[in-house]
Amino acid sequence: MVGWHHRLDGHEFDGLIGRSWAMLFASAGFRVKLFDIEPRQVTDALVSLRKEMKMLELSGYLKGELGAEEQLSLISGCSDLREAVEGALHVQECVPENLELKRKLFAQLDKIADDHVILSSSSSCLLPSKLFAGLAHVKQCLVAHPVNPPYYVPLVELVPHPETAPATVDRTYALMRRVGQSPVRLLREIDGFALNRLQYAVIAEAWRLVEEGVVSPGDLDLVMSDGLGLRYAFIGPLETMHLNAEGMLSYCDRYSEGMKRVLKTFGPVPEFSGATAEKVHQAMCVKVPDDAEHLAARRAWRDGCLMRLAQLKHQLPQ
Repeated sequence: MVGWHHRLDGHEFDGLIGRSWAMLFASAGFRVKLFDIEPRQVTDALVSLRKEMKMLELSGYLKGELGAEEQLSLISGCSDLREAVEGALHVQECVPENLELKRKLFAQLDKIADDHVILSSSSSCLLPSKLFAGLAHVKQCLVAHPVNPPYYVPLVELVPHPETAPATVDRTYALMRRVGQSPVRLLREIDGFALNRLQYAVIAEAWRLVEEGVVSPGDLDLVMSDGLGLRYAFIGPLETMHLNAEGMLSYCDRYSEGMKRVLKTFGPVPEFSGATAEKVHQAMCVKVPDDAEHLAARRAWRDGCLMRLAQLKHQLPQ
């Protein structure tokens, strides 16, 4: 891995997603160039990366075979977009989730990209057909959507444009595996991709249960954290069905009527506002006040838990 001298380019690396990508790529021995239209953001990102990677090394959670200093030496900043992209094998865009902003950036990249570099977006829900419409290099474009925080949660959704070349998806899949992530291929684009469609389905029913007075916000979260979440940390909903009977067909035969009866009682899409929003907000603030200090401390606690869980999963047989 130390002998690799390929470069990967990232944009808007001042944010958590961008910093995580930089750390992941460097952990696998890739040279990384960070670019942002605001040079100060790149400078601040490099400072943050040094602090975070040193802390990870001290705690034993730094990824890869290289030490923190070796990994940090692979990451540098760049103030010119053309210079950043030149010679890169992969560009990972991380600008804010704004369609016009992303389209503007990819239009710039399209003008300077060669015929080999992969142009990848970190978008969480913008459709590739809208992101990459009209680009000359559309066959080299796809979405590689990470899960926040990417350094601790390995899933990456690969979502192609209808014209994305299969080789682009294959190369990105291989790269993600190389840096220790768990890529999944969406065979076609769909609004929300797979992860957010599942997440929003859970959030919507959670909201309805609280709104309808069935359960308190705190107990609702326990249903996931001390119930479904423990199981889903190791196996997905389909395998859960398979194991909860004598195989999938047995499960469907046994439980399908009950599932359909319950599903028919689900209400409309919530507004996520008004009295319920205030009720949930107050309940959350009792546990975690919404000032910057308390939120940051709780996120740090969450990330620590995710690190330990990831390490445990790595040690367990699949």
